[in-house]
Amino acid sequence: MFGIIMGLMTLMALAFKGISIIWAAPIAATIVALTGGLDLLDAFTSTYMSGLVSFMQSWFPVFMLSAIFGKLMEVTGMAKAIAIKLSEIIGKEKAILAVVISCALLTYGGISMFVVVFAIYPIALSLFKEANISRRILPAAITLGAFTFTMTALPGTPQIQNLIPTSYFHTTATAAPIMGLITSAIIAVSGYAYLRWRQKQLTASGEVFVAPQGREKDDEADEKLPNFWLALLPLITVILGLNALGWNIVVVVLIANLLILILNPSKFRDFVKAINAGASGSVEAIVNTSAAVGFGAVVRNVPAFEELIDLLIGIPGNPLISLAVSVNLVAGATGSASGGLGIALGALSEHYIQVATTSGIPIDVFHRVAVLASGTLDTLPHNGAIITLLIITGMTHKESYKDIGMVTILIPMLTLIFVIGLAILGIH
Repeated sequence: MFGIIMGLMTLMALAFKGISIIWAAPIAATIVALTGGLDLLDAFTSTYMSGLVSFMQSWFPVFMLSAIFGKLMEVTGMAKAIAIKLSEIIGKEKAILAVVISCALLTYGGISMFVVVFAIYPIALSLFKEANISRRILPAAITLGAFTFTMTALPGTPQIQNLIPTSYFHTTATAAPIMGLITSAIIAVSGYAYLRWRQKQLTASGEVFVAPQGREKDDEADEKLPNFWLALLPLITVILGLNALGWNIVVVVLIANLLILILNPSKFRDFVKAINAGASGSVEAIVNTSAAVGFGAVVRNVPAFEELIDLLIGIPGNPLISLAVSVNLVAGATGSASGGLGIALGALSEHYIQVATTSGIPIDVFHRVAVLASGTLDTLPHNGAIITLLIITGMTHKESYKDIGMVTILIPMLTLIFVIGLAILGIH
């Protein structure tokens, strides 16, 4: 048991230091294997690699096609066209709201949060400049729209975090829709209210917009963008194909990719480069997540793991509480919502399927709680997406992480506790 805890702490510490989980996970797994009495060579070449390859085999097509989808939306200007149009509709004086809604629409339409950050940042920077809002809260506005309710709560979201439980619980992306809608509304409204309050607080203290170095002028101001309504079609295809028509996510995203190609013949010279970039990026993304799952496979193989399972599922109270705590802890340790889900559900899903049949709690509720729990402590400071976001926006943890943590950890955590309470009362 001590070795498992040390392995998790090592994984968290290395990730926090910015060390890639691709080799941090094997180091942490080595600690678990040595202290757990496993043969070291067999633990790595067989157990660890089996867990890694198994996850990759199941999810690589989704990761690759989704990453390509995001890059095509970026290079064709479709993502930017949507963001600019929304900002015009909402109004530049409501810059924070425009950024949040733009990010939410793009992520709910199936674009990876990493791609959304790149696509939204230039528009967000321009909006914040027009409204004279401090850049300190710009990263938090992006994370509220892209890293929270559209990633874990909104029914039907095609983000990978919402899809992973479907293979364990045999549920759908729209699992527990009432719980998802309530959670989405609370996180979105509370997060926006907080950011508006912070905007007023910063303005009152004299902290307003200051252009980052090298970005004193807006980039690509004369860029010709696609029609807004045409740009929406690939997103609508993903949402309707996955939820209304019930198509497999691989088929849905493949059709959406083909639609982008058909709608943008003038950009054909950029297609190969974009597809290459998306495919390459998907490899890094899935290997990162699979590495975390491989670590989980080693943990599951040590004798003390059964004691850990008993400890987690023995948490007093409703089984939804123990599930939420388990996923939260692992997602926080790995700094990854998808990695945390893969580890936790790989170990605990069979138990909670049995609990669902005996407790009367629908398995859909376990799906939604697991996904919601993955989207809280995953955004601790060592999270790779947070680090990338701060680099892109030119901000530091010291300047912006407090606000990021408020909208991605504290508010979602409190909301999760609230909706679990509702589920216990039968409202789900």
